Amino acid sequence: MPLWTIHHTPGVFTDDEKHHLAARVADHYEAVGLPRFYVVTLFHETRPEDFYVGGEPTPAGVRVTIDHIARRNPDQEARRRTAQWIKGMLQPALERHPGLHWEFHADETSEDLWMINGIVPPPGGSDAERKWAELNSASPY
Repeated sequence: MPLWTIHHTPGVFTDDEKHHLAARVADHYEAVGLPRFYVVTLFHETRPEDFYVGGEPTPAGVRVTIDHIARRNPDQEARRRTAQWIKGMLQPALERHPGLHWEFHADETSEDLWMINGIVPPPGGSDAERKWAELNSASPY
């Protein structure tokens, strides 16, 4: 599962922009073979008084944390491509805000500690995973 958690100060995203970004993120992962329902995007509006960079409150900021569990990048070059893709996904929505501080990072978490609805997801690329993608939901396999 990719989990995108987006902390942002007020006014950075409209509801429509949130929906558009979340859909684009899901589109990408679906295009590379993940079941669409694996993709979870959470937006957390954070008051500037609660958003600090370098120990100082930040009037306009975005901090994105991404957990990749379903797939791993095999090497440094793949990780760099992933970072560039993430940047390309976020930058158009964020560069419209002058003075905005934004950053992201992605972690690759062990799939051994992951379940959906109490079910261990099927192996990546397996027939069972393709069935999950077709159904867009978890089911016993």
